[in-house]
Amino acid sequence: MGDILIKNADYILTMDDARRELHGADIHLHEGEIIAVAQNYAPPVDCEVVQAEGCVVTPGLVNTHHHLYQSLTRAVPGAQNALLFGWLQTLYPIWARFGPEEMRVSAMVGLAELALSGCSLSADHLYLYPNGVRLEDTIEAAQEIGLRFFPTRGAMSIGESDGGLPPDALVETEAWILEDCIRVVDAFHDPSPASMLRVGIAPCSPFSVSRDLMRDAALLARDKGVFLHTHLAENDEDIAYSLEKFGCRPGQYAEDLGWTGADVWHAHCVKLDAKEIALFGKSQTGVAHCPCSNCRLGSGIAPLRQMRDARVPVGLGVDGSASNDLGNLMDEARQAMLLQRVSQGADAMSAREALEIATRGGADVLGRPECGRLAVGKRADIAIWDVSGVESAGSWDPAALVLSGPNKVRDLLVEGRFVVRDGQLRSTDLEALIAHQNRLVQKLINA
Repeated sequence: MGDILIKNADYILTMDDARRELHGADIHLHEGEIIAVAQNYAPPVDCEVVQAEGCVVTPGLVNTHHHLYQSLTRAVPGAQNALLFGWLQTLYPIWARFGPEEMRVSAMVGLAELALSGCSLSADHLYLYPNGVRLEDTIEAAQEIGLRFFPTRGAMSIGESDGGLPPDALVETEAWILEDCIRVVDAFHDPSPASMLRVGIAPCSPFSVSRDLMRDAALLARDKGVFLHTHLAENDEDIAYSLEKFGCRPGQYAEDLGWTGADVWHAHCVKLDAKEIALFGKSQTGVAHCPCSNCRLGSGIAPLRQMRDARVPVGLGVDGSASNDLGNLMDEARQAMLLQRVSQGADAMSAREALEIATRGGADVLGRPECGRLAVGKRADIAIWDVSGVESAGSWDPAALVLSGPNKVRDLLVEGRFVVRDGQLRSTDLEALIAHQNRLVQKLINA
C-alpha cells in the first residue's frame, strides 16, 4: 500500500482532542495510518496526491446500530404506519423467508449505501438466523464492500408460544445461541488497533430473550473480552413491558443483569429517565441514537442533550431500512441536531456537535478510539466532501456540513484504501448489486 497525501483541503475537521479545524491543510497516510495532519506540509517520501481543494475533510462517519438485512424490506405497506410491536409482527413472517443469499446481498446494499454517505465503520445487529443463515453472510459482505465492520451475534429465544413477540420459527434455543456466540467470536473477532472486524454479543431485546440469556450473554462477553449490545427503552410499549414483566424500568433491568459499563451499548434509549441517564453516565454505558427510525416509528425524541450533558457515550445509528427507509449517516446527524433543537431550543445542539457524535462519538461507543478522529497515529478512515456543488452554494461556513450538505461523499478511504472515489463505489458493481437486490425483493413480494 503506497503513501497517500490529501492536499490543500479547504477545511480539515480533525475531531481530535483539541477539536482543531485546519484551513488549506494536508493529511499524510502510510500503511493505513495517519502520520501527519498539518499546514504547508512537505512529505518526506513520494505520495499519491489526492487534491482536496473545494472540499471539507472529516473522519469517516461511524454507524453504531443497523439491521442490514432490512434493506430488502423498505417501505413495506403493512408496516409503514405501525408502532414498534405491530411493525415487528408485520415483518417477522417476511424475514422468516430469508436465507443466506438474502442476508449477504441485503448487507452489501446496506453497506454500499452507508459508504456513499461517508461511513467507514458500521456495527450490525443480526438477530435472525432462518434457513441456514449465519453471521458470516454479513461478514463476507462487509469484506467485499471494504468497510470496517462490527457485526454482533444477535438472538431471540422467546417465541409467541411462550409469551414473546417473535414467531416460534424465528427463535433459537439458548444453549445453541451461546454456543454459536463462542464460535463466531473465536473465528472472527480481531481486537488489534488496526482491526477491520470485531464481533459482539447481542441478544435482541428484553422482550425476545429470557433473563437467564441476558445474564449468561454478559458473562460470556466478559470472559471473551468482547462488547455487548441490545435494544433498550425504545418506546412507551417497551417501558410498559419492562414494568409488567420485570417489575422495574429498563435501566434497572440492565444494571441487575450486568448490562452496564464501557463494554456495553444500547440502541435507542428514547425513554430513559433522569436516574437511568445518570446511571449510564456514571458507568460509561454507551447509547446508539437512531433519530430517523425513532421518528418513523413514532417512538419519540431521545433525551440526547441530557445524555451528552451527563457524559453518556453516544453515537449515531441509522437502524434498519425497514424503520428508516434510508441509510445515510449524514442525514442522521442532521436529524439528531434538528430534533434536539425543536424540543429544547435552537441552541440545544450545534452542527459541529452533531458531526462529533457521528464521528468520534460513535467510535468511542464501539471501543475504537483509534477511529473517528484525524490525528497522528489514528487509523486512516477519511471522508472527503466536495462543497463546491449546489448544496453548499452560498454557505458562509462550508465546515458546517450538517447544515448545508452535501450528504454524499466524494471520496472515502478506509484503512488508507479507497472505498468510494469520485462519488463511485470502487469495490463492486453497484448497478448489478441493485438489480440482484430487486430480484430478491420481487421474489419475496410474489411469495
